[in-house]
Amino acid sequence: MPGLVALVDCNNFYASCERLFQPELNGKPVVVLSNNDGCVIARSNESKALGIKMGDAYHLRKREFADWGVQVFSSNYTLYGDISARVMRVLGEFTPDLEVYSIDEAFLGLAGFGDPEGHGRRLRATVASQTGIPVCVGIAPTKTLAKVANRTAKKDLARGGVCLLDTEEAQTDALSKLALDDIWGIGGRLAPKLVALGITTPLELRAADPVMIRQRFNVVLQRTVLELKGIACLDLERDSPDSKTICSARSFGRAVERFEELAEALTTYVSRSAEKLRRQGLAAAAISVLVSTNRHKPEEPQFHATRHVRLTIATADSARLIRAALWGLRQIYRPGFRYKKTGILLLDLVPAGAVQGSLFLRPDDRRRVELMLAIDAINRRYGRDRVRFAGTGLERGWKLKAEFHSPRYTTRWDELLRV
Repeated sequence: MPGLVALVDCNNFYASCERLFQPELNGKPVVVLSNNDGCVIARSNESKALGIKMGDAYHLRKREFADWGVQVFSSNYTLYGDISARVMRVLGEFTPDLEVYSIDEAFLGLAGFGDPEGHGRRLRATVASQTGIPVCVGIAPTKTLAKVANRTAKKDLARGGVCLLDTEEAQTDALSKLALDDIWGIGGRLAPKLVALGITTPLELRAADPVMIRQRFNVVLQRTVLELKGIACLDLERDSPDSKTICSARSFGRAVERFEELAEALTTYVSRSAEKLRRQGLAAAAISVLVSTNRHKPEEPQFHATRHVRLTIATADSARLIRAALWGLRQIYRPGFRYKKTGILLLDLVPAGAVQGSLFLRPDDRRRVELMLAIDAINRRYGRDRVRFAGTGLERGWKLKAEFHSPRYTTRWDELLRV
């Protein structure tokens, strides 16, 4: 059926990844915590049934989790990223038009495919058999309606994980069961403004005048209205656009006071961001450095600062970026504070092959480029930080807390599953 779009969404993805290698967790409540084991960012259905909410602070509910037998895990992004790549490779076998929307979601173009619902069921079964990850499939004429269909597939168990909304009657029925802020792009701030105009349900939003919506709000919301009417306004993004910025910022496992420890953390974050930069074939012409104390401890002295550093010429060389970041850190560091977070933001990104030199400034030397790529290749093959800058430190006492970290089963030889 021409014009249909499918949204495939992995069910409780992080929790499903943890269960994949520990099947004894099936049927038990599972939660995954954010960086530093701070708050809940993923829940199994059993955890949801217990009333555990996204964003619940672990340290406040630790005793309850223990009483309920909740299985707690620190976030294992290396594992999640690898499993995600496997899922996306399988999805690519079911369509020539694939948009990877997030780590656990993808849009598929189904133009020209007959029996779209049967195609979705075969896709779902294949993903489950080849990766072990359960998914739901929503199919509709537009991306916004595909989101609605996917949500319906998750909520209505009788559909078997696949929902096709190819008629106005089916779309109306699905929309009538949703709240206004369930619609893709309608957040907590926008919904009250729509309610003030008398638009209180998804059906009323679909019936709204697109011209009025654009005049009162913006073209983005106008497209949402048109998409709800079945008029496709959002094309599939088959090629990932180049990043505009690359950010790496983390909270510490404990408060940090010494400049040397801040510098170690910052050097580590710059190294990882530079690797991402090279992977995308980009170079950065500016970098912002930030430091921050713990805003959740108002009894302690507070300090937050950012320093923007403009490079003389865009680069993807880790050493040059580290040197610029440390210069920025020296400008904003103040002794006497207990720092909780530092990070960097790479800005003004351009294609590395298009960097223009001048009489006195030259792009990255070819030998340095080859050196950086060789380091990246070694770290990909043998594990992160096998080759790294000495400035990243040895002890790293500032590292994130990850007391419940599971093995990286698929990317580390020494952490392979043992049977």
